[in-house]
Amino acid sequence: MITLLSSTLLAQAGGTAFSGGVFGLIRDSGPVAIAVLLTLLLFSFVSWAIIVYKGLALRQAYQHSETFLEIFRKSAKFSEVHSVCVQLKASPLVGVFQAGYQEVNQQVRAGQAPAAAAQRPVVKSLESLTRALIRAATAETTRLERRLSFLATTAAVCPFVGLFGTTWGIMNAFADIGLQGSANLAVVAPGISEALITTATGLAAAIPAAVAYNYFASRVRVLTAMVDDFALEFLNIVERNFT
Repeated sequence: MITLLSSTLLAQAGGTAFSGGVFGLIRDSGPVAIAVLLTLLLFSFVSWAIIVYKGLALRQAYQHSETFLEIFRKSAKFSEVHSVCVQLKASPLVGVFQAGYQEVNQQVRAGQAPAAAAQRPVVKSLESLTRALIRAATAETTRLERRLSFLATTAAVCPFVGLFGTTWGIMNAFADIGLQGSANLAVVAPGISEALITTATGLAAAIPAAVAYNYFASRVRVLTAMVDDFALEFLNIVERNFT
């Protein structure tokens, strides 16, 4: 008798909440759960777009930076390096170099008398050059970090959005128990399934975003260190040759 009753209840639950697999669970969810799922799917879609974009962008930035450093260290003149900046513009080092190159040119032109064009060029203020390099390095670091905050937000918020859907589903399950006066599987299954699908969707959105954010943050730190080292290297070269 108990076995027969259990089989009947499972058949009833299987014909309602669990019919159609995952898509059946979504189809049978209430409006609040659907809103939660759509919100999580939007977060997931945008975060995956950022993951693909930043992955390609940071990879290109690193490759261009390696090439730029090689050219910079082999070149005898800043003008030779400046000519290749357009081809390697994905590198954050290019922005720092261009800012330093512009500052050096302005100081040399300002301090050079018209009658003494053949004399050795001299930079008047290393402090001004340092400030220009710092500003450029900060701007490049900000560019590298752009859109990463959305990944961090997705990783932090989506589990709680899914938890909200979970709580709402459990509330619906208890409401159904109160209405039906019974706590059998056929009564609680729709609310429980609604709760679980929002939980799973929240985790599916948050986990890739968290992994990607940590990975990209480490890549940005590497590129930021390259920018800082290059700024110091550029400053040393100017101090040796233009003072």
